Amino acid sequence: MLSFSAMANKDDRYEENAPGKFYVDTQCIDCDVCRVTAPANFTRQEDKGFSYVMKQAETPEEEAQCQEAMDSCPVEAIGNDG
Repeated sequence: MLSFSAMANKDDRYEENAPGKFYVDTQCIDCDVCRVTAPANFTRQEDKGFSYVMKQAETPEEEAQCQEAMDSCPVEAIGNDG
């Protein structure tokens, strides 16, 4: 059974996201999981309190870390549009 309400929505992605397949949408609760899991790719928007993709994955290791961050996100705010 698919649940569409909890999945990341590319139409609600933050404009700060680097262009590419991974993105963070407005469901982000600023929990820090993605920034710890894939620190080379995710960062925090300090003033507004949310994470976003600052750099798309460029290596297999970064790709795996971004995927792990997406899988670990407690509110499913990370999407993969690839």
